[in-house]
Amino acid sequence: MPKKQKEKKVVPMKRKKYEKALRKLQEELCRLQEWVVKKGLRIIVVFEGRDAAGKGGTIKALTERVSPRVFRVVALPAPSDREKTQLFGQRYIQHFPSAGEIAIFDRSWYNRAGVEHVMGFCTEEQYRGFLQTCPRFETFIVNTGIILIKFWLEVGQEEQQKRFEARIKDPRRQWKLSPMDIESFSRWYDYSRARDNMLKATDTKDAPWYIVRSNDKKRARLNCISHLLSLIPYKKIAHEKVKLPPRSKKGKYNDQVFLRGRHFVPEIY
Repeated sequence: MPKKQKEKKVVPMKRKKYEKALRKLQEELCRLQEWVVKKGLRIIVVFEGRDAAGKGGTIKALTERVSPRVFRVVALPAPSDREKTQLFGQRYIQHFPSAGEIAIFDRSWYNRAGVEHVMGFCTEEQYRGFLQTCPRFETFIVNTGIILIKFWLEVGQEEQQKRFEARIKDPRRQWKLSPMDIESFSRWYDYSRARDNMLKATDTKDAPWYIVRSNDKKRARLNCISHLLSLIPYKKIAHEKVKLPPRSKKGKYNDQVFLRGRHFVPEIY
């Protein structure tokens, strides 16, 4: 058995440097948003990766300064009994973007190539069928005019373990843990093989995979957002200067009197 390679130690990015860079990227995302709305673009961004790879944090950084009506996050639960009887992919298609929207999938139809395959939630025939038909499905998506962008966040074994241990200890993160996460933790190499098969079958010219090294969360977020912006041609839309009008004095009264005796939230901070 080959000797396990030790993961390269990553020096964490300084928070001030990260926040400065993120602010600039988020300003660009706001410009992209205006362009998407004006031109009626339809964009799908898929985020995949192992548990604790940093998908949620990257999506939050991507969406926290833009409109949720333009940047829609789609994070579907396990399929219901009814959905299990539907055409595979049907429950995802209904969340595809209309004109002027960006649909961000926090996990996607690629569940079949990952967790469903590794954990035995689908048959081998269903798994092979997915890998065979997925490229054609995605070519169809692209041919309809939708921009499809796929990111795979790649985290190392040691870093993933640190993140799992942090979730176990921190009450603010324990909600991120599920029995399925614990079970998947022990199946690292099964997921590695599933990843490799997925990339081999679905990393195509029409819908390529972009792999983001995510051992450093801050750098991963910045690199991912920067690359996303580079993949969508857009221009800054000129705005007329906005000036607040003077407040009308008509009907002036003491508008705080009516609030006396109402139920205010205690100011304990």
